[in-house]
Amino acid sequence: MPRPASDWISLSEAARIFADANVPVSRSTLARWAHAGKLQSIQPGRNIFVRRAQVRAMLQPKRRRGLKSTDVQPGLFEELEG
Repeated sequence: MPRPASDWISLSEAARIFADANVPVSRSTLARWAHAGKLQSIQPGRNIFVRRAQVRAMLQPKRRRGLKSTDVQPGLFEELEG
């Protein structure tokens, strides 16, 4: 019976997840992010582990708030149209 995947992964595995998404990030960069607090991490001994879900979330595109047509100043483009 296969073991369930742990939420904590090594920096090498995190770098591989980024590489699979065509985002090259080195292990040393991930270590810097972990030490800076940009990635939640644990360090039992010399190895650093980060959360798989957080790594995957970093690869998701940010949701951008769109501009509503009612937010545009009335008459802003009238000169261009006619």
